[in-house]
Amino acid sequence: MQLYVTYTSPYARLARILVLEKGLGDRVAIIEARTRTVGSPYYDINASGRVPYLIDDSGSGMEDSQVICAFLDALDGTPRFHAPAREVDWAYRRLEATARSMLDGISVWVREMHRPPNERSPTVLAHEVVRSQRLADGFERSVAEPLLKGAVGMPHLILAVALEVAAKRGPGDLTAGRPQLTQWLRQISQRPSLIATALP
Repeated sequence: MQLYVTYTSPYARLARILVLEKGLGDRVAIIEARTRTVGSPYYDINASGRVPYLIDDSGSGMEDSQVICAFLDALDGTPRFHAPAREVDWAYRRLEATARSMLDGISVWVREMHRPPNERSPTVLAHEVVRSQRLADGFERSVAEPLLKGAVGMPHLILAVALEVAAKRGPGDLTAGRPQLTQWLRQISQRPSLIATALP
């Protein structure tokens, strides 16, 4: 299989993390794609130009990190991050959706900052900063609850990726002044899959 990524995309990073967590390094080739480039050969592979993009053993392609992560997790028949019981665990799914909302907002901020200065929207930037702070306040409380203290699932991975991209490429360190979130991130960031896929 071929997994097309960029090394700065937090969504592609999630797929790369699943490859490592599930021990799929021998089955999945990681290929760097050239995106946001006029005439990139990657557009012949994936017309949308988005990453991640996975071509499976049958030659079928799929995009969207949620779909790809679920597919990779299920390959061995024993999904850990998308276990059937979790599909009807609404507390788990709410937590995953909230973590993804944080990641989405930070990604909007990052994309906006990559625009020329005269094309950036101060309103969008300010909105995403305030939103990320509100969500971080909520996670400061929820990391002490059983779901985020228990077995690592997609909410854990998404939240860790969101916090790390905010600190490295986004509006700033969202763990600052939040001691429980700081400790939680310090612990989960020691997972080999997160170390190996750290943002440049």
